[in-house]
Amino acid sequence: MKVFVGFKNYLYICAFKQTTMKKNGFFYKIFDLYYDGFRHMQLGKTLWAIIAIKLFIMFAILKVFFFPNFLKQHTERGGEADFVMEQFEKVSNGN
Repeated sequence: MKVFVGFKNYLYICAFKQTTMKKNGFFYKIFDLYYDGFRHMQLGKTLWAIIAIKLFIMFAILKVFFFPNFLKQHTERGGEADFVMEQFEKVSNGN
């Protein structure tokens, strides 16, 4: 008997979703456009994978090896703002 009550509640939830989701609504149309586009694309999935791999390489790998933390090397913890202000003053004074 409990399974039947669960199934009945499931049917109620499905009916509730169908009545509350407006298929002619603006946000639904936008979602459906992208969902349908990504679902049917073939070459695009490969291109998105290549883009994701490139972004990972740029931000995760290259940052570690080629962009060291300059402030951490030249200042103590908590003195970063003072160091940056001194550098701005040096540039503005022409030194």
